[in-house]
Amino acid sequence: MEKRELKLDYWVYTKTYPVEYREICEKAVEATGRSYSIYSGFSVGAAVLLDSGEVFTGANQENVAYPSGLCAERTVLFYVGANRPDVAIKAMAIAACYRGELTADYISPCGACRQVMAEVIKRYGKDFDVILIGNQETILLKASALLPFAFDF
Repeated sequence: MEKRELKLDYWVYTKTYPVEYREICEKAVEATGRSYSIYSGFSVGAAVLLDSGEVFTGANQENVAYPSGLCAERTVLFYVGANRPDVAIKAMAIAACYRGELTADYISPCGACRQVMAEVIKRYGKDFDVILIGNQETILLKASALLPFAFDF
């Protein structure tokens, strides 16, 4: 038997955003306002910056027939994949509001979103930055760090 260790590097910003990603952070927060979250009151917005410089946003979409809704992260990733299939992702910002107020803590993508992010990395052969936005702290890390043992074959 051999013991191995995972190392995770990430950066913490207090009450601010990474300067180079300020625009997509602001757009992710704005996108929370386009969420359809009448059941949970939990609105999530995501913004993606492509290598081309284009920015796209998505918001979570709930459905009374849970789990028929879709997370903000997958909403925007699938949109980008369908409409800009030849342009890699540089960064994604994710923000959440609960009943109209930005959450104090940053939120982290669900397992399904993490797996889709892993597929995006595989598709383009390139990792990308993920910015998790909270009212108190914002975290910057690589998408690959979110799911180190992603499903693949």
